[in-house]
Amino acid sequence: MSVYIRSIVTALSVLVATLSFNTLVDAKEKHPTIVETAVQAGSFKTLVAALKATDLVKPLNGKGPFTVFAPTDEAFAKLPKGTVEKLLLPENKGTLAAILKYHVVPGKVMAKDVVKVNAAKTLNGQRVDVHVKKGKVKIDNAKVIKTDILASNGVIHVIDSIVMPSTLNIIQTAGKAGSFKTLAAALKAAKLVKTINGKGPFTVFAPTDNAFAKLPEGTVEQLVQPENIDKLKAILTYHVVPGRVFSSDLKNGMKAKTVHGYALNIKICKTNGVSINNAKVVKADIDATNGVIHVIDTVLIPTAKQPAIQ
Repeated sequence: MSVYIRSIVTALSVLVATLSFNTLVDAKEKHPTIVETAVQAGSFKTLVAALKATDLVKPLNGKGPFTVFAPTDEAFAKLPKGTVEKLLLPENKGTLAAILKYHVVPGKVMAKDVVKVNAAKTLNGQRVDVHVKKGKVKIDNAKVIKTDILASNGVIHVIDSIVMPSTLNIIQTAGKAGSFKTLAAALKAAKLVKTINGKGPFTVFAPTDNAFAKLPEGTVEQLVQPENIDKLKAILTYHVVPGRVFSSDLKNGMKAKTVHGYALNIKICKTNGVSINNAKVVKADIDATNGVIHVIDTVLIPTAKQPAIQ
């Protein structure tokens, strides 16, 4: 074999060895996916079984990235006896999927970033609350017991309890509150209950009974008459914005297009908080299965001075 050929063979051998070494290094450095990480940990067997039952393994093995607040087997064991078994039944697949998605936030949110926010929107659509006190973090009512477990498509933070999303829709949530009886009656008179009970999602700026009481005497009684259904429907749909708009999405000077078509003017003031037109938001971000409710202290009335946003 000539010196030239031997040199080529040697160079190729070095190249192959280098490529093999780099491949081994890459393989060692590469993290498994979120689901693979949970399986390997061995303490998330119930979570993995639930993901399989709801066909969520493939999505959570996808590109992401995702942030998962992962309940341990002990966390699932805290639920009332028989709850897990019931949720794993095929007929409860939708309910279980909604719960699991409530534990997942889009994007890669490390622990240092989690502590900077007070809420995070989940794949469920609803938001989890983030509480930070004396260096300890809670997600809703669950304690974060381990953070920043890296995966190839995101990060896992371990929690000690299951966090539960709202299971009530907008109408049911308002009914349970007990302070929206006039609104409920108006929605019924305007034949909008079925619409607001729909998939949505919707953002409802909900006037309280006290808000309706501020209207001139006899106004509500007149509006609920059958001949005034169109006018009543216009007023009520002026309180509804398509999609989920949380308080963190609102900006001063923002205009939000309503289902009615006219725009709402958003004002944010450090001293007076958030105002929608002339109404003050007295409670924000009440989650429902098909949207979010913000409670306001005044009924909003659409006028010709508020043109539709195209």
